[in-house]
Amino acid sequence: MNKGQRPPQKTTQTRKARSELTEEQRQEIKEAFDLFDTDGTGYIDIKELKVAMRALGFEPKKEEVKLMIKDVDREGKGVIEYADFLELMTVKMAERDPREEMLKAFRLFDDDNTGRITLKNLKRVARELGETMTDDELQEMIDEADRDGDGEINEEDFIRIMKKTNLF
Repeated sequence: MNKGQRPPQKTTQTRKARSELTEEQRQEIKEAFDLFDTDGTGYIDIKELKVAMRALGFEPKKEEVKLMIKDVDREGKGVIEYADFLELMTVKMAERDPREEMLKAFRLFDDDNTGRITLKNLKRVARELGETMTDDELQEMIDEADRDGDGEINEEDFIRIMKKTNLF
């Protein structure tokens, strides 16, 4: 690159790649929409939009939801159709910070706020999910992720194992 020349700018193609959804994400969005489109009209209203977004892991403020509806509700009916919902959620998902999402998941395990996932924490989550695993099996999971050998999983251990298993 010559002196004074600017580096190439990120193009729409780069942005597009970032906002592409996996088939699983598209299915998740469709299921969230359909869950609240109970009458099958192909539309959800502002209250349903907020709940559908929560089902997808977002925590929208009432004003944010109103703005979203306003942006896509060209006829002023106070409703949003699936295509617009998909577009909005694609943008929202592209804005997600993967590290922050993993830390949110970590905090769901760490219900006693110790900054660590213990055998007790893992047993509770397994029970809540209806999994029947022995203490030894659960401890094996901890041992697999535990880098410093203290028998517990810290945030960095958790993030490393989530990346390693491609869960985020």
